[in-house]
Amino acid sequence: MKKLFLSISSLVQLSIGFASRGGNPTASVAAVDITPPIEMNYTLGGYGEMMNKPAIAIHDRIWAKALALQMDHRKYVIITLDILGLPSNVKSDLIKRISGHGWGMENIMLLPSHSHGSLEMAALNSKNLLNNPQIGIFQPELLKFLLDKLEALIKEVDQSYQPVKIGTKSMIIDSLNHNRRKDSEVDKELITTRIDLTNGKPLAVLVNWTAHPTFLGGKDMLVSAEWPGYLQSELQNLIGNGVTAMYYNGAEGDQSPILDEPIDGYKKIEIYGKKIAAKAFELFKEIQTKNIEVFAYSYRTITLPEHIAHPSFMKTGGDEYKLNEKTVKTIIDMLCPTEVGLGSVRIGDLIIAGVPGEMAAGLGMKIKASLKGGGIKYVAIGGLANEWISYILSRDQYVHGEGYESSVSFYGAGLGDLLSSEIIKTAMPLTK
Repeated sequence: MKKLFLSISSLVQLSIGFASRGGNPTASVAAVDITPPIEMNYTLGGYGEMMNKPAIAIHDRIWAKALALQMDHRKYVIITLDILGLPSNVKSDLIKRISGHGWGMENIMLLPSHSHGSLEMAALNSKNLLNNPQIGIFQPELLKFLLDKLEALIKEVDQSYQPVKIGTKSMIIDSLNHNRRKDSEVDKELITTRIDLTNGKPLAVLVNWTAHPTFLGGKDMLVSAEWPGYLQSELQNLIGNGVTAMYYNGAEGDQSPILDEPIDGYKKIEIYGKKIAAKAFELFKEIQTKNIEVFAYSYRTITLPEHIAHPSFMKTGGDEYKLNEKTVKTIIDMLCPTEVGLGSVRIGDLIIAGVPGEMAAGLGMKIKASLKGGGIKYVAIGGLANEWISYILSRDQYVHGEGYESSVSFYGAGLGDLLSSEIIKTAMPLTK
């Protein structure tokens, strides 16, 4: 079973939306290697059975990459990270370091890939004082390492802006992902966004594809960006010209990759990543970039429902995490946020709607359908945006679902409907 994820939030209520129309956008990209030295003895994320044992070696490097956009003195940065997810203290701690440079909660979106071969989220959570190896133990030095890297990344990307043209295209792909709960909803849309300098030289490419990076399991102890790492490196090789490829996940709460070849996990992540890269490259070659008419973003905070343990949690998590009903309540009351920030960004005819956790694909597709129309041709879910609050399910999935996803949903049956509605409300002004 996967690890119980922890998050904490202390955001201030606000509602902000900035928009620019016409003109020529400028952009900058940067990347930083965030692979900690193996001597730091850090744990990998996602599986309680690892018992907080440290990674033993580095299979492939993990990266954070930034795309900063600027128009009419407004700027926004999208940062993709080859890690499992983030507790909310990471973004708030980062803002404290860089707020004097024009950055705030509203104009930064952090998008972890959800790699299960990368850093454990609980090890980055400064509120995690439980010292429970199944949940994961907080490592202050690991948090400082990541914050130092992200601060340097944002300072680097926030300079040398150049005029760009941007375009987005999507395709439907069959037989590369499926609903692991055997529900009917599968998000098969691959969305690729191309950012070129005005002379036609590729600067960056964003790829959105919805599936868990879980070919590596609880016994695989090598650091890895999982298949999203191979997707990005292969796409950079295919395009060339020093392009920066960035991957972000979708509403992947119940979506798994498909690759039935009888090979080990490390070979699977390479083959699968290259398959998605090849499809993204097909789209990349078809995209006609242009001056975008609208660059806009919005951000607001909402109050979450009262948190509560799902009735099945003790069946699926109690034994693994060595918890009883009393300790479960204490942990949830202590570590589950009471409010969360929601952010969205519009880049031309694309909206990226941030979702702060693992949303079921059916809910994600409803959000996408609600925001399309008019000038919006493409809507991507930015899964696990900024922080992880829990799995986010429909009422039916919560009430009647069995297994891991429903048990690790901490806000009752109405969470999915509430967040879907509020995410649409946050992004809808960007469609005008």
